[in-house]
Amino acid sequence: MSNERVLAVILGGGAGTRLFPLTKERAKPAVPLGGKYRLVDVPISNCINSGITQIFVLTQYNSASLNRHIAQTYRFSNFSTGFVEILAAEQRRDSPHWFQGTADAVRQTLPHIQDWRVKHLLVLSGDHLYRMDYREFLQRHRETDADLTISVIPCREEEAESFGLLKTDDHGRIIEFKEKPKGEALQSMRVDTTRFGLSPEEAKSKPFLASMGIYVFKYDILVQLLKMDESWVDFGREVIPAAIKMFNVQAYLFRGYWEDIGTIRSFYQANLDLVSPLPKFNFFDAEAPIYTRSRYLPPSKIHNCDIDNSLISEGCILNGVYARNSIIGLRSRIDNGARLENVILMGADYFESLEDLKANLNNGIPHIGIGEKTIIRRSIIDKNARIGRNVQLINYRSIENEDSPDGSYYIRDGIIIIPKNAVIPDGTII
Repeated sequence: MSNERVLAVILGGGAGTRLFPLTKERAKPAVPLGGKYRLVDVPISNCINSGITQIFVLTQYNSASLNRHIAQTYRFSNFSTGFVEILAAEQRRDSPHWFQGTADAVRQTLPHIQDWRVKHLLVLSGDHLYRMDYREFLQRHRETDADLTISVIPCREEEAESFGLLKTDDHGRIIEFKEKPKGEALQSMRVDTTRFGLSPEEAKSKPFLASMGIYVFKYDILVQLLKMDESWVDFGREVIPAAIKMFNVQAYLFRGYWEDIGTIRSFYQANLDLVSPLPKFNFFDAEAPIYTRSRYLPPSKIHNCDIDNSLISEGCILNGVYARNSIIGLRSRIDNGARLENVILMGADYFESLEDLKANLNNGIPHIGIGEKTIIRRSIIDKNARIGRNVQLINYRSIENEDSPDGSYYIRDGIIIIPKNAVIPDGTII
């Protein structure tokens, strides 16, 4: 089925406060993933693998690194109409405000979208981890002549109150939608998910249908909805409930792995699952690769190391390293005797020269990477961090949440986070 006249819009999200400090200096979709990717590479790659090559990424917070990544990564042939472009929030005479919500972000960018004679608009999120062939999603949308189709996933009760929940009739048409209901409102959204092909056991454990925040609209219907009431700024809270009352809104059931990477805990767990022998999300798929920037780095050098259940990116130099269940990002340099257990090391944006390393040594500054005999457990080390020798990042006080006074480290859900460009001196214990 042709995907012509289908355009994708990827929502860059808000300020990403729940992912702070990883979002301190970057937009949420630009947060590194799996040692060498960025979160935004997932929906963009899903689009490209589904034959959708006209893609806008909407953003307004800390967008410089996201702009750079998009510009350096996604370049289509001169003979194609494909593009991936950033649309940053802009103030205009008719629209003086920043994006107020998901629907408002799309409303404000309609002048850019309408130039492409769009028939169907695919609305995606920039911080989800999943693989989807959007052609099947669009096929369901076209077969049911839907004005709006929402991708849904069956979910458990303990997860349900974090999502928009919906009910359908026997034909999959959505008849009710509630955004993040609690208590009695939550219980009222229970459905018999066997109607969607779940086994009785699965249906018992997953009696709710949650919106994935992935939509496909008939473009003219979307324009009509967004112009109906300027105070509607959010798809989940306002636009979708209104659409259900007036238009044909259908559900598309997704049965694959899907993770909303909205918090430090979910980011940490989703990343570390990638190192398991059979990860829920698999980068090793030749049919549908996840694309990212080509960096032309040398292969990693590994000397006298004991490494298991880990991912090692290109351009690393590892000497005498012990690592378990860890992700070692691009250009990481780790010295003799270092131990990493359940660590996400995001790597570095550049190599330090031998002159840099000597100057660091003379000035008592650790090099970018991990120094000798340093022990790190259950931690996220952001890019270009300098961790000295004999450092222990082990959360020895078993603290759940803490911000250091000088901003050199943070603890969230018991996970230590060393922010981008931080310096942790020799002998530090956290």
